[in-house]
Amino acid sequence: MAPQKKNNVPRPREAKVLSADERRAQGKALRDAVPRETQGGWKPPRKRRDPVEILTESNKGRLPDLVPIRFGRMSQSPFAFYRGAAAIMAADLAGTPSSGLRVQACGDAHLMNFGGFATPERQVIFDINDLDETLPAPWEWDLKRLTASLVIAARHLELSETEAARVATATARAYREHMADYSSMRALDVWYDRITAEQVLAAFPSEKGRTVAAKRLQKARESSASEAIFPKLAEYDGATPRIKDNPPLIFHPSAEDAPGAASQYSEALAAYRESLPEHIRVLFDRFHFCDLAVKVVGVGSVGTLCLVGLFMAADNDPLFLQIKEARASVLEPYAGRSLHKNHGQRVVAGQRLMQSASDMFLGWTEGRNGRHFYIRQLRDVKISAVIEGWDVELLQGYGRQCARALARAHARSGDAALMAGYMGSNPIFDEAICEFAVEYADQNKRDYRDFVNAIREGRIEATIENA
Repeated sequence: MAPQKKNNVPRPREAKVLSADERRAQGKALRDAVPRETQGGWKPPRKRRDPVEILTESNKGRLPDLVPIRFGRMSQSPFAFYRGAAAIMAADLAGTPSSGLRVQACGDAHLMNFGGFATPERQVIFDINDLDETLPAPWEWDLKRLTASLVIAARHLELSETEAARVATATARAYREHMADYSSMRALDVWYDRITAEQVLAAFPSEKGRTVAAKRLQKARESSASEAIFPKLAEYDGATPRIKDNPPLIFHPSAEDAPGAASQYSEALAAYRESLPEHIRVLFDRFHFCDLAVKVVGVGSVGTLCLVGLFMAADNDPLFLQIKEARASVLEPYAGRSLHKNHGQRVVAGQRLMQSASDMFLGWTEGRNGRHFYIRQLRDVKISAVIEGWDVELLQGYGRQCARALARAHARSGDAALMAGYMGSNPIFDEAICEFAVEYADQNKRDYRDFVNAIREGRIEATIENA
């Protein structure tokens, strides 16, 4: 019997799997091209764009009647201005040094975009809770926006410059140290990691702070249930439940702004349903659409088409969904276009990638007028920071929690070992980021002055709401 010929098909070449130590060494080598010290400081370029021009340009496509409300909210303080100025900072960050490592970035990682919310398992966690601008980009951009927001907040609270710098440095250090921890963890353990409300409470520096935070958590649990929201937002018009108008902040949209009312937005809702996981569709099908209204929220989002939808499974079983317009990320001109054709899908994909748990009704759709939307539950035990009255210890503790959440989010999509290797184990990186944060806070103050002057001179219109 003739011997069988050997199979001469070449075997695929196996890629070498580098250890965490080897990847950290590669990250350290990146300092040769971009020393850590170069991450510090901020000097506006000679041809820096007019910040008022950038803000005015960002109003394209917004509801024109709401733009003055947006500018009115931004005019209240440098801290409020910063919240709505993500487009300005994105343009500035594009010219700053970068190690060359990219992650799924938040795009607007100021401290007010972190907070608590409930997971589908009803556990309250702390995480990034606003990802409208998410896009793959350099990881340093998020950290610089976060630390600058803390310096601006410290000044808003009338803390000293030394205390403001202390908060920024502690935040950068916490990010660096947590990234070092994630670089040594198994891949699955990084994805399993989450920051619970109990961990956040335990980290408060005083018993008073823990007590106040615990009360806020309990209040959020009690007031966020749909049956608790219903009497505040809706009422029965005969047998039909409708959302109550409260202009200019809650009102029913025109046919031009939200076409499809005649069909009860059936096409958009069908597309949204298809974006949900199959098992969630079964749950969503228990509810029927009742009403839709514009609901003005936040600062930077004001003027975009933000809506609230009311759905009912029974007379006493409501579901409120927040339907937010998704536009191109402010990072897109500098970090590249999204791979997703629908910006709602871009937000959803980024949210699922960066958050340790996301709302089970998270999905996306497109309106008849071509606007893109993402959808999630309204107020699902959502807790945002109320910084008024905070001292330096509270602000610093909160900054550390934000830094941990940001490091975990970046470690999910990026290489934690490479980033940890670049940052190292000494405070050089922390001090550089602090220097940037302080100097960029100065830039924000100058931009705020220009913005207020533009309002006073009548170049832009601002509406100050009644308290």
